[in-house]
Amino acid sequence: MDSDPHRSQPQENGIFKSGFVAIVGAPNVGKSTLLNQLLGEKVAIVTPKPQTTRKQIRGILSGENYQIVFVDTPGIHESKRLLNKMLVKWAISALEDVDVVLFVVDVTRRRVCDELGILDLLRQVGRPVILVLNKIDRVAKESLLPIIDSLKDAYPFEAIIPISAKYSDGVDIVLDEILRLLPEGPRFYEEDVKTDQMNEELISELIREKIFLMAEEEVPYSTAVEVDRIEHDPERSRIKIFATIYVERPSQKRIIIGKDGRFIKKVGQMVREELERVFGKRVYLDLWVKVLKDWSKNEKSLKRLGLSFN
Repeated sequence: MDSDPHRSQPQENGIFKSGFVAIVGAPNVGKSTLLNQLLGEKVAIVTPKPQTTRKQIRGILSGENYQIVFVDTPGIHESKRLLNKMLVKWAISALEDVDVVLFVVDVTRRRVCDELGILDLLRQVGRPVILVLNKIDRVAKESLLPIIDSLKDAYPFEAIIPISAKYSDGVDIVLDEILRLLPEGPRFYEEDVKTDQMNEELISELIREKIFLMAEEEVPYSTAVEVDRIEHDPERSRIKIFATIYVERPSQKRIIIGKDGRFIKKVGQMVREELERVFGKRVYLDLWVKVLKDWSKNEKSLKRLGLSFN
């Protein structure tokens, strides 16, 4: 079932609806994929690895009589690592000012009910919650009913919607339910705005995405990206971008650079090609790799990299 994310649900007498919708769930359940499908374009990075999202990513969907501001959040989970604790705080903070919550669950996981601890947080904020059962393309249809039965009494969900975010199956139903629950309100952004990310954030996220896709084990989780500066060259219709990839140990720096610089060159090539599609201009990308020892465990380093909740 293909979804047109820009269609509008019929509403009464020119009523305009708007509001904020948080997308929450455990790590790697498909929150960012769902956001991109709802918007009809990529604003959040997606990888097969859990805990890819580190910040609240806002995506804006505008229709003739509505505007929805989606907030994609880091996966909510228990962790002793300082960085992960900060990410969970960010995710929880996203619930405070929203109108609707999409609680995304991965139906392929053996113990789906283990994720229901998140519902304790949702009870505290008291917002309408839509339960989204994702990845139905990977399970037999007859196995969905027991999952729904086990979840429907756990919380007074406004709706329970099985979907496949990867194939956009059921995403249009999610949109319909959101529009049903949204209050009347103003337009928060211009109609052509798709995200409130600054260019620096977009660039750093794309660099991180390619590292997550290419690197193994703990290396992606030990990397952070900072865009040092962006220079516009209108005469050559070119953008020059200078960015630094931070790792925690010298051994990780060697991996990110790669033999004869092959790894960092491949990352740069992939990012540059995607940025040229985004900006519609040639892109010169200059990447450096530096060691910032144990940055993910250090409050000062997290603050410097814009990853501190405090």
